[in-house]
Amino acid sequence: MALKIGIVGAGIAGLATALRLKAQGHDVVVFESNTYTGGKLHALELEGYRFDLGPSLFTMPHFVDELFTLFNEQPRDYFNYIQKENVCNYFWEDGTRFVASGNREAFVQEFSQTFNEDPKNVSNFLDNSALKYELTSPLFIEQSLHRFSTYASLKTLKAIVKLPSLDVHKTLFKTLKSYFQNPKSLQFFSRHATYNGSSPYKTPGIMSLIPHLEMHFGTFYPKGGMHEISQSLFRLAERQGVSFHLNEGVEEIVLSSDRKRAKGLKTKRQEYDFDVVVSNMDVVPTYRKLLPTLKAPERILKQERSSSALIFYWGIAKSFKELDLHNIFFSDTYAEEFKAIFEDKVLHKDPTVYVNITSKHSPNDAPANNENWFVMINAPGNYGQDWDEFIALSRERIIAKLSRILHCDLGALITVEHVLDPRGIERSTQSYRGALYGAASNSQFSAFLRHPNHRSALSNVYFCGGSSHPGGGIPLCLQSGKIVSELIANDFNNI
Repeated sequence: MALKIGIVGAGIAGLATALRLKAQGHDVVVFESNTYTGGKLHALELEGYRFDLGPSLFTMPHFVDELFTLFNEQPRDYFNYIQKENVCNYFWEDGTRFVASGNREAFVQEFSQTFNEDPKNVSNFLDNSALKYELTSPLFIEQSLHRFSTYASLKTLKAIVKLPSLDVHKTLFKTLKSYFQNPKSLQFFSRHATYNGSSPYKTPGIMSLIPHLEMHFGTFYPKGGMHEISQSLFRLAERQGVSFHLNEGVEEIVLSSDRKRAKGLKTKRQEYDFDVVVSNMDVVPTYRKLLPTLKAPERILKQERSSSALIFYWGIAKSFKELDLHNIFFSDTYAEEFKAIFEDKVLHKDPTVYVNITSKHSPNDAPANNENWFVMINAPGNYGQDWDEFIALSRERIIAKLSRILHCDLGALITVEHVLDPRGIERSTQSYRGALYGAASNSQFSAFLRHPNHRSALSNVYFCGGSSHPGGGIPLCLQSGKIVSELIANDFNNI
């Protein structure tokens, strides 16, 4: 039976959900309040420079390729990428530099030499990272955590039995200390907590599975930039007959008289009837704005939010040979940085700085002999702080830090500038408090407390995207679309 399905939001998860539901034979309509698709995966052109505004790390590209093969299209005809030989360049104030190879053997050798660590400990850590991923992905990434059938599979039962040995009851930082001695080694692997907007001093040790994603699956650069991920999927959806209503934000999910199911969607233009509704909007505004009369799951909605970001987009009148696509300049006071973000809700005086430069692979993204710098520091969510003051102070601190490490007067090289702070992220993407990943993963039960992809309270309403299961980041958002499509197929007997 073909269903008429309305999707709220054209972020990466909304696009993936639309494609999978279309492949099942349903009539799919996507509503987006912005004039563009892609959500956080957006782009900006400014005086000869092109910038990706949102996520900058691309892993597990097979999740994108899957969406093309659903329609028997060859992904390489429409979407292409290259694999990076080196994952990232790392810099410390004392002059230490490290280039992380994407080759495991080379990484183990170079990491152990640079940081004076036992190669066996480095290898054992990577083996453990792989084991954690293999055991937990069937439970945390591939299926709904909120259906009985999930827990009936052999893979899931195996993962549950192994949970006590997967460092769930220890923080990531404590887990790392059982492998590494050098403070820089601990800092290097602690950074993976930021991949889901959390603190390494609070998030559970199971998050040490993240290095496996970079080492085993690799890191990639999409030709045309990160924006091309969302736009290639948008074009695919249009080719397959998905209908898009851009600049038409949804104002209400219209409920039945008993408030147990959705009848359709109301926009600023008209009301539409649907058999099924999927929200790709952050779960907090979904309930507060679109479902104001429904009793909300307050325990879930009041969870601590993930970190946000302060991003400077700079045109730089120089080319730096020592920099690559991904570059990280570490803080000397890492623990204090996360305390500032998650406890004090301020920006740290010595922030860790991430610099992404797509012109390293796409020369047309900047004028000749220039570079387009995406310069980001982790930030707290928007709690009404004085962001204008934060921006001014952080700009000075970032320029000073990068100038010291790179031995240049960086401020004099900035030719154009655009700034994005948590207020702007919240405004343009409807992400509550500007959080990049929905709820933070700062407790051992975080994965189980994320909003489910479906609640029995609303029989035909589903949830996808970074604020729902399995979490934020491109791969998980793509997986949320897959989980939702499978739930709908099962619930409406369309398997």
